[in-house]
Amino acid sequence: MATEPKTRREHLTLGVLLSPSLFWLIVFFTIPLLVILIYSFLDRGTYGGIVWNFQLDNYIRFADPLYIGIFWRSIVIALIATLICLLMGYPMAYWMATRSPKIRNTLLLLMMLPFWTNFVIRTYAWRFIIAREGILNNTLLGIGLISEPLKLLFTDNAVILGLVYGWVVAMVLPCYASLVGLDQSLLEAAQDLYANRIRTFLRVTLPLTLPGIVSGSILVFVPSFGAFVTPDLLGGGKADMIGNLIQQQFGSASDWPFGAAISTILMVAMLAGTLIYFRSLRNETEQES
Repeated sequence: MATEPKTRREHLTLGVLLSPSLFWLIVFFTIPLLVILIYSFLDRGTYGGIVWNFQLDNYIRFADPLYIGIFWRSIVIALIATLICLLMGYPMAYWMATRSPKIRNTLLLLMMLPFWTNFVIRTYAWRFIIAREGILNNTLLGIGLISEPLKLLFTDNAVILGLVYGWVVAMVLPCYASLVGLDQSLLEAAQDLYANRIRTFLRVTLPLTLPGIVSGSILVFVPSFGAFVTPDLLGGGKADMIGNLIQQQFGSASDWPFGAAISTILMVAMLAGTLIYFRSLRNETEQES
C-alpha cells in the first residue's frame, strides 16, 4: 500500500520532467509533419495556396522521369559525399584518438573552429575559391600546371565538395567518440595472440567502432540527401537535388501540395532506408555472434 503513492509520485515527477520535451516534439515536430502530410493530398489553388480537395495526383505526378531522375541524383551525390567523409573522417578521428588527452582537446577545438562561422558564408567562400577567376584557378595558372581555367564551379563535383566540407565534422565526432571509448586491453589481447596491426584493426578496432561509423554516416547522408543551400550556391541550378525541388515548389512555383508530397516521399525514403540499414546491420551482428 505504501508503494502505490510513491509510484504515483515517481510517475508525476517523470511526467513533469518530460513535459518540456513532449511539448517541443508535439508543437514543433509532430504538428508540422501532420500539416505537411495533409497538404500533400490537396490541390494547388489558381494563384498558389491550397484547395481542400483530397486526391493522390501529387504523388502520381512525382512518378515523372524528371523528378525520379532528380531523386536518384540526390541519392548518388549524398552517397558519394558520405563515402568521402568516411574515408577522410575515420582516419582523422583515429589519429586524434591516439593522441594524448591534452592534444586531443586542442585538435577538437581546431577542427570545430571553422564551423563556428555561418554555413552559408562558408559555402559562399568556396565560390570564390573554385570560380573560373577564383583563387584555385589563378594559382594553378600562375605556376603553370594548367593552360586554361578549370570548370569547377556549378558542377556535381562542386556540390560534393561543399557537402563534404559542410558535414565531415559530423562523421569525425561519432567515430572519434567510438575510438576514444575503445577498450585498449582488447587490442593488447589481439597482439598477444600474434595479430599484426592490420589484422588487429580489421578484426577488433573496426567492428567495435562500427556504431560510430553508422552514426556518422547517417548524420552525413541525411542532410546531404535533403540539401538545397549547397546545390543552389555551388551547383548554380545545374546540379539540382531533391531539396532544391522542394524549395522551388514552396517558393517560386507556389505549389505547396506538390512540395508537401515530395517532402513526405523524402521523409519516408530516408526513414525506410535507415530502418533497412539498421536491420541488416543487426542481422550481420547476430550472425557473427
